[in-house]
Amino acid sequence: MTTYVLRRLVLMVPVAFLVTVGVFMLIHLTPGDPALIILGEDRSPQAIAQIHQELGLDKPLYVQYVIWIDNVVHGDWGRSITTHEPVAGAITERLPATIELGVVALIWSLLVAIPLGTVAAVRRGSVVDKLATGIAVAGVSVPNFFIGIVLIFVLSVSARLFPFGGYVPFFQDPWESLRHVALPAIALGTAGTAINMRFTRSSMIEVLGLDYIRTARAKGASWRRVVFIHALKNALIPVVTIVGLQIGGIIEGAVVTETVFTWPGVGRLAVESIFNRDYTVVQGVVLLAAFSYMVANLVVDLVYGWLDPRISYA
Repeated sequence: MTTYVLRRLVLMVPVAFLVTVGVFMLIHLTPGDPALIILGEDRSPQAIAQIHQELGLDKPLYVQYVIWIDNVVHGDWGRSITTHEPVAGAITERLPATIELGVVALIWSLLVAIPLGTVAAVRRGSVVDKLATGIAVAGVSVPNFFIGIVLIFVLSVSARLFPFGGYVPFFQDPWESLRHVALPAIALGTAGTAINMRFTRSSMIEVLGLDYIRTARAKGASWRRVVFIHALKNALIPVVTIVGLQIGGIIEGAVVTETVFTWPGVGRLAVESIFNRDYTVVQGVVLLAAFSYMVANLVVDLVYGWLDPRISYA
């Protein structure tokens, strides 16, 4: 397994290089000039040229890229154009809030999706199955910002059960932290819940029709043991793939949710930086998101071996 992990890490290098090129080019070719944001009303050509020179924007794109990637390799992600704060520091400061939101959303998704998908597969065609299918379709179809607005109106404004917006660190006050994260986590995790439920159901239906399940039943194993001990573990392999992608996509998925709930995470930082034409911060956030995808895919491949011992890493 060590050889496999090392090989995958080596293969990440060219992928990371292509990602950095794509991120840099797309952001710098997007219309807009950060100098206009910085200068405000004073937009004389001389002032704009001076800002371009200070930020290095007067150099050719390939020169800017080489300077940027060299700094990134050495641990310097640059400074924010608008606040002059180190990019790495700005992201690190907001990362715990995004991680907490993503983890709670993922836990909520799995706690609902796996049991519901399993029951829907075992009772295929029943009322529970049809209800689960309807929930899955609705969860995928309705955008998370609309779900967030509905949750705010119903559970925060009307019922006053949960606070609207705000963030409390978990280790500062666990109970208040969970109350504040509940609504954004439900909004963020609803689409994932629907997808995970559908994959669990489909995979369970397929596994329950295999020969070893019939053999286990013929040997006298209880139906509950067959479902939860023999079938569910193998049925979760496709679900792990989807969950891995969801883990990698926490930052992207949190962009809208954090904006709706004024959650001070990396996603909201990205939105603010895009509006301010803050190239360096946007590059840092997108780069972090890309790396999270690559690491999540590696972890998923390793989990495969735990779920199915037949998988070899040779």
